[in-house]
Amino acid sequence: MLEQTRQDVNSPWHEGELAMQRSVGVVERMDGPGRNFVRKAMPEQHRAFFPMLPFVVLGAVDAKGDVWATVRAGRPGFMSSPAPELLDVDLPRDADDPADAGMGDGDAIAILGIQLETRRRNRLNGVIHRTDAGAFRVRAGQSFGNCPQYIQPRSSAFARDPQIPTAMTPFYSGQLDDRMRGMIEGADTFFVASYVDRDGGERQVDVSHRGGYACFVRLSADGVLTIPDFAGNRFFNTLGNFIVNPKAGFVFIDFETGDLLQMTGRAEVLPDSPEIDTFERAERLWRFTPGQIVFRPDALPLRWSKESAVLPHRSRG
Repeated sequence: MLEQTRQDVNSPWHEGELAMQRSVGVVERMDGPGRNFVRKAMPEQHRAFFPMLPFVVLGAVDAKGDVWATVRAGRPGFMSSPAPELLDVDLPRDADDPADAGMGDGDAIAILGIQLETRRRNRLNGVIHRTDAGAFRVRAGQSFGNCPQYIQPRSSAFARDPQIPTAMTPFYSGQLDDRMRGMIEGADTFFVASYVDRDGGERQVDVSHRGGYACFVRLSADGVLTIPDFAGNRFFNTLGNFIVNPKAGFVFIDFETGDLLQMTGRAEVLPDSPEIDTFERAERLWRFTPGQIVFRPDALPLRWSKESAVLPHRSRG
């Protein structure tokens, strides 16, 4: 049985999230879930979930205030929870990863644990405590689960020891080349990071999954991405952050090669765009304009095989 709403607990929603909830008339409906299910500690099932994973999605903010999303891999067990409010992450610093610049002691971080084969996902946002370059601890600021909607099932296997870094060097660019465009236009999955600075100076970073059938992201000739937003849990963590702070970070995975495409730039929510009608079941659209782009071949030691699609929508036109 669900807990009753606890009026003595402050709502976790900030003004951007409330603005998005207000736009669809669900502010009162989302008040209870916000108080009851967005916690400052992990439930037991989350604490057991993170150690099972061979990779994790992270969001971090660099010294210039740009936000990056990344994916890091390790043998299951590289994450562990010694207490409900703590997650230990055994990952070394990585100078080739632009997100690593925002993973110092005291930095805010977002963590998404996602198991593609079962379509489970849980999120944890908090602050890093780091004593060395080989690992860090996160103290939870927010912990909550997400439903399995729009996750494309895949199973994974290691192609090399995750402790052995790739010999390939990153490629830095201000614009997308044909290889990068192909990754975006063929993608059925990507991850997006965003953040807000809340009252009192607390920085809250978020990283989330976005999925659809292949080609659900549209890419214009000038490199701007248009993304449909489908019905979800009405938390509006990502789009609510964009209302307050338009900075965004994307990461696309080539699941066959382990390549990563990371971008940081600016996002804009488009609630009433006439293009909505060309995306089946989209409730609104949003756009992303890349500023900095990093292509990292063979960045991940994992390779994935695709399973049967379970998603209910396709984009038209």
